Amino acid sequence: MNFLSKYPAEVLILFFLIITFVQSGIDKLLDWKGNVAFITDHFKNSPLKNNVPFLLAIILIIEMVAGALMIIGVYQLYTSEAKEVALFGIELSAITLLFLLIGQRLAKDYAGAMSLAVYFIISTFGVFLLNN
Repeated sequence: MNFLSKYPAEVLILFFLIITFVQSGIDKLLDWKGNVAFITDHFKNSPLKNNVPFLLAIILIIEMVAGALMIIGVYQLYTSEAKEVALFGIELSAITLLFLLIGQRLAKDYAGAMSLAVYFIISTFGVFLLNN
């Protein structure tokens, strides 16, 4: 477990984001209709109201790709100390969070938008650490 002692913050951030994004993606897959119904209602007064299933599918794909890249990234950190794939996964998760922020702001859900800031800060810190 040398990689955990060498990259403790990076690995913990990666695990946090893996859990966040993979669980979110699995939830969308297992309850697609429920998620579409909830998000459609959430965006009923926004310019996004007619595109919810398409946009939700894009978010789902990006979440799962980001999660997979971060899982591969943890493995590469462990086996070869390579950071590139983990970094790309975290960058993709940060981009996803920006997309979600745009949606929350357009839906005028300011509390929801504010809660995304915590995840974005963690992602940004992960990007910073993996770039050094």
